[in-house]
Amino acid sequence: MNHLMLDLETMGNGTYAPIISIGAVFFDPSTGNTGEEFSVNVSLESSMRYRARPDASTILWWMEQGDDARLSLKENPQELSSALAALSDFVIANTNQKFVQVWGNGASFDCVILRSSYSLTGQVAPWQWWNDRDVRTIVELGKVIGFDPKKDMPFEGTRHNALADAIHQAKYVSAIWQKLIK
Repeated sequence: MNHLMLDLETMGNGTYAPIISIGAVFFDPSTGNTGEEFSVNVSLESSMRYRARPDASTILWWMEQGDDARLSLKENPQELSSALAALSDFVIANTNQKFVQVWGNGASFDCVILRSSYSLTGQVAPWQWWNDRDVRTIVELGKVIGFDPKKDMPFEGTRHNALADAIHQAKYVSAIWQKLIK
């Protein structure tokens, strides 16, 4: 599988937002099958030591989220550089990093923030920048053909858990992909 769905939980929404959780799953959009999964929580303190910048509106938003989502972020957080190295190892172990297509929810969010965090820690992202893919664009295409994943596809798991969100996104990107290819 050469498609990797990413989801980040952060304490900001800018390029240098502090990452607090990373979820990823390999998937095949032509079948909807998912493969290997990756999940790691990241210490907010370590993200901020690398000069990541939180914003108040995101912190206030997190305060309004459910206990399951908020409490899951406290489970075994790792230092940012270690979490990113583990994600790189996961990508390299499961695909050819020259060809992996990395999906993020928004052209300016997941992939951009993750790439910035790699840079802040002195590491290189394990995929080519030209292989960034945008979930929001394919969702708009889905709406044009009458499929809205927000309404048409039930969520399984805990919302705002990075891995559960990544799996859900992979499922609805695959569903739209298949409808478009028909």
